[in-house]
Amino acid sequence: MSTPLVFVDTNVLLYAVDDREPAKRDRSRQWLSTCWRHRCGRVSTQVLDEFYWNAVRRFGSAVSRGDARAEVRRYQQWLPWQLDHATVETAWAVEARFGLAYWDALLVAAAKHQGCGWLLSEDLQHQQLLDGVRVVNPFLAGPETLDTPA
Repeated sequence: MSTPLVFVDTNVLLYAVDDREPAKRDRSRQWLSTCWRHRCGRVSTQVLDEFYWNAVRRFGSAVSRGDARAEVRRYQQWLPWQLDHATVETAWAVEARFGLAYWDALLVAAAKHQGCGWLLSEDLQHQQLLDGVRVVNPFLAGPETLDTPA
């Protein structure tokens, strides 16, 4: 069985650098480490933009602009999906069909266009199937679930 590609939402990246919530920080780091190890992690330019903006705004002195930029550069290795017209069209269809907020629909669309089987996010309903992409809440399921069928 092959490991599914995992699209990682911004909140998972942010929790990984947030020392204020150690349990979520540690679980996020476990997931990210597993994605690196299996080479299955994916993001979009939207996710990286949101990560940078929120990391420097929320964490101020704890995460410098340089550190946030370094993290964005690191996740460039995951070949971030560039949002284009086709992705927006897919997002609009997902938004209409499932009643999602536009920004969440963009995540689903980017995940779908990259061939991801999973979308790692706490912002959507755990185990919900959206156009072939399964939502996995990283705080309800551990990264060991990558080794079991979705």
